Amino acid sequence: MKDPIVVIVGRPNVGKSTFFNRLTGSSEAIVDDLSGVTRDRKYGEVDWSGKIFRLIDTGGYVPDSPDLFETAIREQVEIAITEADLVLFVVDAKQGLSPMDSIIARMLRESNKKTILIVNKVDSQADEPNAGEFYSLGFDDLFDISAMAGRKIGDLLDEIIARLDFSSSTKGEDTRLRIAMVGKPNVGKSSLTNALLGYDRSIVTNIPGTTRDSLDSYLKYYGEEIILVDTAGLRRKSKIKENIEFYSMVRTMKALGECDIAVVMLDSTNGLEGQDQKIIDEALIRRKGVIIAVNKWDLIEKDSNTAKHYEEQIRSKMGSIDFIPITFISALTKQRIYNLIELCKKVNEERKKKIPTSRLNDVMLEEIKNFPPPSTPTGKEIKIKYITQVGDSYPAFLFFTNEPKYVPDNYKRYLEKALRRNFGFEGVPVVLAFKAK
Repeated sequence: MKDPIVVIVGRPNVGKSTFFNRLTGSSEAIVDDLSGVTRDRKYGEVDWSGKIFRLIDTGGYVPDSPDLFETAIREQVEIAITEADLVLFVVDAKQGLSPMDSIIARMLRESNKKTILIVNKVDSQADEPNAGEFYSLGFDDLFDISAMAGRKIGDLLDEIIARLDFSSSTKGEDTRLRIAMVGKPNVGKSSLTNALLGYDRSIVTNIPGTTRDSLDSYLKYYGEEIILVDTAGLRRKSKIKENIEFYSMVRTMKALGECDIAVVMLDSTNGLEGQDQKIIDEALIRRKGVIIAVNKWDLIEKDSNTAKHYEEQIRSKMGSIDFIPITFISALTKQRIYNLIELCKKVNEERKKKIPTSRLNDVMLEEIKNFPPPSTPTGKEIKIKYITQVGDSYPAFLFFTNEPKYVPDNYKRYLEKALRRNFGFEGVPVVLAFKAK
């Protein structure tokens, strides 16, 4: 699926984090009266009236220098203009119109990007006149809300949904395998794409962020056309780390939304790091096939057990996510890069695999009989009677049971492991749902 991307922009301390938390129903973004508390970018999912969009909070970077402050705000707005399907421009009714609001507004107007002006901190009807001065910013759509109190949030969400195009949220007629090369800067995404294509489609330097755009390339592989997406997507001119990370993640999210398989590339000299795990989590949330490719393997001194020990270290950090295949490659020497394509094709087949209902029940009901679920808190026996596979884009299984709400998480993990042990699904997230029967 390709979910629309909505980006929140605005100067610090206008309530962007509170607004983000309100729309996503979370408390992930730290909220404080001190300007600039939010230093990391926050990414969330909003589900309203059966429609889902991705929400990004750009708030809170406050460098020491006033010049850098203005640069940081401008860069984030430029990124939003480039990447967003819709911009939510937040201002503060209590503080009133500021020169920075006017600068951001001018950039958004000149871009012709779809924008809704959000006048925040209008806590009651008596405060509504405070929103009037913001009409001077030149936007047709103005919503006065209170993110803290939740005032008029439903009406705003209705408007957001009406403004977004969800027609691309389902797979189109293009059946070609789409592989996204994702990962931190300078792990070799462009080098791998170039090596597979046999020519320099992407500029490669040792400067992180050389590739400014997500680039689609077409690989002819034994008569089959495969789409490769290089998601480096960073601006070489940027000197502000937080903006670089933000820009990279927006590009990555877009690529993940459109791909079938995500190849998460690691630098062999660094191993699996926190940002890599976030990218893997994002791919799994979107139900994509995932492969970990450890690049620059030619730089590692090796013996017969090096790859095994390296893989064990990665898996120990990933915990229960033990179904993702790991391969070791070198984009420079082309070591195993075509094996990677074969692995992508294999994982894609696993993602589309359908298990006949009769076989599914024969196998899984026997597994359940050998290790039945625990009783409910009142001592009632939980009985699972029937299983069926549902959905088309990824493997999802529906378990019919007398007490669906009492099936514990550890037993759900047992069922998933039993499914994988008997039917495979390597590199693919599996969804389990429970319904009363």
